Amino acid sequence: MKKTTRKLLALLLALMMLVSVLAGCGGSGDDTTGSKDSTGSKDSTGSKDTASGDTGGGNDDLYLAGSVDNPITLNVFSQVANYSGKQGGWGAIVLKDKFGIELNFIPNTDGALETRMENGDLGDIVVLGDAGENFRKAASQGLLFDWEDEGLLDDYAPNIKSTFPVALDAMKDLTEDGKIYGIHNELALDDTDHADFSYTWEIRWDLYKQLGYPEINTLDDLVDVLEDMHELDPTDDNGNPTYGLSLWPDWDGDMSMYIKCLATGMTGYDGDKGAMGFYDPETGNFYGALDDNSPYLQALKFANKLYQRGLLDPDSATNTWEKYVAKVQAGGTLFSIFNYAGSDQFNTPDHMAAGEFMTTIQPKSATNFVNGLSLSGSSYVVCIGSRTEYPEDILHFLDWLYTPEGMMTSLYGLQGLMWDYNEDGTTYFTDLGLKVANDPSYDLSGVEWTSPWTGRTYTLDGTFNDGHFQFNFNPWSLYAENPESIEGETFNKTSWASYATDARCEMEQDWRDHMGYNNINEYLDDQKYILAPTVNYTASDMSKELQMTRSQVGTAIKQYTYQAMYAKTDAEFDALVAEMKTRCNEYGYDQCIEWAKNEAARLYQMQVDAGFSK
Repeated sequence: MKKTTRKLLALLLALMMLVSVLAGCGGSGDDTTGSKDSTGSKDSTGSKDTASGDTGGGNDDLYLAGSVDNPITLNVFSQVANYSGKQGGWGAIVLKDKFGIELNFIPNTDGALETRMENGDLGDIVVLGDAGENFRKAASQGLLFDWEDEGLLDDYAPNIKSTFPVALDAMKDLTEDGKIYGIHNELALDDTDHADFSYTWEIRWDLYKQLGYPEINTLDDLVDVLEDMHELDPTDDNGNPTYGLSLWPDWDGDMSMYIKCLATGMTGYDGDKGAMGFYDPETGNFYGALDDNSPYLQALKFANKLYQRGLLDPDSATNTWEKYVAKVQAGGTLFSIFNYAGSDQFNTPDHMAAGEFMTTIQPKSATNFVNGLSLSGSSYVVCIGSRTEYPEDILHFLDWLYTPEGMMTSLYGLQGLMWDYNEDGTTYFTDLGLKVANDPSYDLSGVEWTSPWTGRTYTLDGTFNDGHFQFNFNPWSLYAENPESIEGETFNKTSWASYATDARCEMEQDWRDHMGYNNINEYLDDQKYILAPTVNYTASDMSKELQMTRSQVGTAIKQYTYQAMYAKTDAEFDALVAEMKTRCNEYGYDQCIEWAKNEAARLYQMQVDAGFSK
């Protein structure tokens, strides 16, 4: 159905309702046609939204298809989601109560993106991994909705338009027709600061304390410490062996994701820019993954040393993310380069009460990496499929998702029930909110919540994680200042005065006392790192021939990476690395690196033009 047709129908429905009301005024005085129920929702046609809520200007002039009593289902096709199926839990209640929508998530599995593009239907809401070739192709083929069509951006997303003009202008620069087909994630209003550190170098602090806090200067020192920790705690909560390190291949790209990220945390070079190598944001240099003594090969050697000492999970080449998480939650790993794959999973109330805790110590020889904040956002792009029947409802929802309230709800749940603002403007958790923040698997069954939008009372079920929005992206940067909180408090709970006061357990206090910092970001900010300024960079298109070459080379790199990781001797490791180089060179590795070096030069020039580099 064309958009103009939808609007005409909405206007006709409104006129019919007006005539009905006028007719009622001449009768008994009882307006029963299309009357509001106790929640304020129209339950006759569902065409005019008075129940969906308010993002700041009222909804009297918005014509939306969904209502709390007659919700519409929107298909969310996502390249980045790890979830399949309908949004559930408390999140589903918010979507239905406030917007009259239900979300059905469709991940990008088994070539789904290519199939959907061929069929001309990407879904209602579309989340792409970047604004590169797939985005440009979808836009040029008419598969994405123009947000400014018929003034819908002005009418249905006024918050996005007024708050993020730089991000919208950046989107216009990405396509030949200069239209707005989406918006990036991880937005901020100030690009002079940096995000929190993604590479947090986490170990089991309780075991580290038992060892007497030995110095960790190099990766070799870390191997020794992990071996000693394993002797102290050889089995996990379920009686299975513990390991220094465990990997999962689900998220591998051109290289093993974990080995690549370990190399980034060690050198400060960005492994996500270009292909099969590492970009130095300070110099613009690019280092191929298979260069002699490259960061990638150094990180791979670290993993192999762990294997040779019995400290590498033997399932690292076959783990799924879910299996990996289960191992961490049971105490099966002693180290993680990421907080989301380490302390966020391990530091449960039960573990902390037992004196077990995972936290940060960066090897002294390491140079960490951290991203700068961006006015135009990060890599993911949130779009609307051109075949949707509900662009108004989608824009209305996205406009709220990109407000501070939407961001806070995405992160921490229901305002008033789980978090809120004090009279002085500071942010705080309620008792329930603190429980779910410390343990996202906390069961919410039986908890009652009254909607501030419709006045309806709901009984929650499932865990906090069950209701967490399944988009797998943040609209704002987690480290951007929250405009609705006091100055200096970001969306990251660790920046809140109310949250940062007390240590959660004895071991966290011990870390603070020993390291001399209140939190890990203060500590990491005082260590060596490279800050990568965020500019509106999108990788250039590759020819089909180069794409095929890259695919072959990438497959070989990953295949030999896991083989070398499991080498029983140094000689076997060296032989497998040499074979990997030979095979990749035969496939055209040099062509991939030439392309990547050209991209690095282009990216560095963008930094210079933006005033970030010299």
